Amino acid sequence: MGKRIRQFLFPLLSAFIAALVLSSAPVFAQQKDTKQETSKKTDLNKTQAADRARQQVKGRVLKVEKQKNQYRVKVLQKSGRVVSVDVDKNSGKVKDSSNKKKEK
Repeated sequence: MGKRIRQFLFPLLSAFIAALVLSSAPVFAQQKDTKQETSKKTDLNKTQAADRARQQVKGRVLKVEKQKNQYRVKVLQKSGRVVSVDVDKNSGKVKDSSNKKKEK
């Protein structure tokens, strides 16, 4: 009789465990998506802005100024030229800020 009970309970218990595992998968996926969304919403900090500017302009960062929606980063290039770029806090896009001075 013990063998019959095991034969009956084992498939039932296996099905129950499988159902639990499968039902929890969407919860984990939802948590992962939420973490990715919050990481996208965070603004860049000064260090990240300096890194982006350094990669784009290829030089040594001299100064980072925090502005309303962006950082103004001054970079010294190997040629000796100092270049100012704006790094958007939200998107991280790097734009040459000298164009704005010429337009004014």
